Amino acid sequence: MSDDLLSTQSESEYDASSIEVLEGLEPVRKRPGMYIGGTDERALHHMLAEILDNSMDEAVAGHASRIEVELNADYSITVRDNGRGIPIDPHPKFPGKSALEVILCTLHAGGKFSGDAYATSGGLHGVGASVVNALSDLMVVQVAKNKKLYEQRFSRGIPQGPVAEIGAAPNRRGTMVTFHADEQIFGHHRFKPARLIKMVRSKAYLFSGVEIRWKSAIDDGETPTEATFHFPGGLADYLMETLGKAMTYADRPFSGKVEFREKFNVPGSVEWAINWTPSRDGYIQSYCNTVPTPEGGTHEAGFWSAILKGIRAYGELINNKKASNITRDDLITGGCALVSCFIREPEFVGQTKDRLATVEAHRLVEGAVRDHFDNWLASDTKSAGAILDFLVLRAEERLRRRQEKETARKSATKKLRLPGKLTDCTAKNRANTELFIVEGDSAGGSAKGARKRETQALLPLKGKILNVLGAASSKLGTNAEISDICEALGVGLGTKFNVEDLRYDKIIIMTDADVDGAHIASLLMTFFFTQMRPLIDQGHLYLACPPLYRLTQGAKRMYVASDAEKEEWLAKGLGGKGKIDVQRFKGLGEMDAKDLKETTMDPATRKLIRVTIDDDLGGETADLVERLMGKKPELRFQYITENAQFVEELDV
Repeated sequence: MSDDLLSTQSESEYDASSIEVLEGLEPVRKRPGMYIGGTDERALHHMLAEILDNSMDEAVAGHASRIEVELNADYSITVRDNGRGIPIDPHPKFPGKSALEVILCTLHAGGKFSGDAYATSGGLHGVGASVVNALSDLMVVQVAKNKKLYEQRFSRGIPQGPVAEIGAAPNRRGTMVTFHADEQIFGHHRFKPARLIKMVRSKAYLFSGVEIRWKSAIDDGETPTEATFHFPGGLADYLMETLGKAMTYADRPFSGKVEFREKFNVPGSVEWAINWTPSRDGYIQSYCNTVPTPEGGTHEAGFWSAILKGIRAYGELINNKKASNITRDDLITGGCALVSCFIREPEFVGQTKDRLATVEAHRLVEGAVRDHFDNWLASDTKSAGAILDFLVLRAEERLRRRQEKETARKSATKKLRLPGKLTDCTAKNRANTELFIVEGDSAGGSAKGARKRETQALLPLKGKILNVLGAASSKLGTNAEISDICEALGVGLGTKFNVEDLRYDKIIIMTDADVDGAHIASLLMTFFFTQMRPLIDQGHLYLACPPLYRLTQGAKRMYVASDAEKEEWLAKGLGGKGKIDVQRFKGLGEMDAKDLKETTMDPATRKLIRVTIDDDLGGETADLVERLMGKKPELRFQYITENAQFVEELDV
């Protein structure tokens, strides 16, 4: 069927009956990924976070002192608190419905929009509890208020009856929520005690005024079935427990808590703890309103800015001129940090709140931490000197390696004997450089015309690389494609890999938007995961996002990445005149340099996907890679059959 015929047919069949209206919580069940990040194990465990955050908001607001989390034998979860209890009186805008039902059955309904009920809170979009309700085949909510106990039951977001008074509660107050994740959504995934207790423990550290009790009817042999968490020392306790007996440059971490009202006359606060150690790689765990922000954001940036300015100022104070060379990267190397801020009406990137975007948070956190860091360094000169010496050494090592890289790059094209013909960039150091690993010479030809010569390099592959899982090490060393990649990157394999030797800042896998392209990308990701894992951990590996179609209507042009998006634009038009012309790109080699630059290679207009590994999964990522990419087809078949029900669209 031609694209012209497809376009005509789509327009003729598009009428009012084609418009699908999703009411209530139907959008959540239709597209759970938009609300909870997917249907995998990470998304499943995020369900508890949404419910637990509501109880934590009550605690932070001063209305609750105790929270109980229980994993039941049927893998349902119960969360209880002794807060004020969800309102159960009739909602003024919805006659005949209680506030409880409105909160649990309506997206964007809650008590956290105006700021009157909560000064700071983790649940701000009004979708958390309702999303969990929509994705649970059973949810039971009990509210103890005014010495009475009320209950309402739901299934897949639908009330099974109104709120009912079920008894007296003379010595009880607060909310209890029990939910069972719907197998129609999450399939074989089950809650794991180890992952749940980690979440519960971290919440207790984040607010010293709350006691959280854990109980589990599921015994995994490693996780305690009962525990109580209460940490008056907050993040300082958390950091010292995490570091254990590791040697640190300061006897006690630099830690503290500041109310923003004291310095800036605005509500909120920041708490932090940091220490440096030679015993492990550095990391930072940040939170906003007790919600983890694994991708960081403005509060992290403000914290590092305060630490960097403070350590440089201390170096200048004691006349250590080398301190001016220290950068944020040097701070993070060996620096183990925890940062938790509470701010009013935070702005997050995405519903799962992985990154804080509130601009003001940078100023608030930096201003609060900076003065205290200056005082801490001045009061503990022994620790300050040890930390400064360590950071200066890291800076000198980094500068030495950069100099070596600059020297190596000048003669790189002579040293590299690549059958794939590496087209190198002209930049003399690694900063902001990118290597595109592309599929085939034809794609390489288009990319060569689309690239920015100064910072973008190209390495075309001649086909699918070796599946490294199960391959002998001798075979890895002699494989041409793998040898090309290693030489281009300037690194070795496995234990010989050193991320400092990387010749490029970003490694971008750019393959065709089809099945073969996806297979090549998966082989490359498997290779990097097994042989160059730090490259992924430190955020150097990316996937390009080339479009499937170019739509043209008069002078208007639009690139789209899926058939569904194409149909949507065909239906509503691009805003130009005349018929919409549809061109499908069967491969990168068919795209001219202008198209490829605009859609896939120009940093100003492209989209990139950063390849990451969820630390909470432990060894599960490696197990999944083995199942999908290993030599046992029966494991691959089992995974496909278990997850086939989640595939909504196939583009073959």
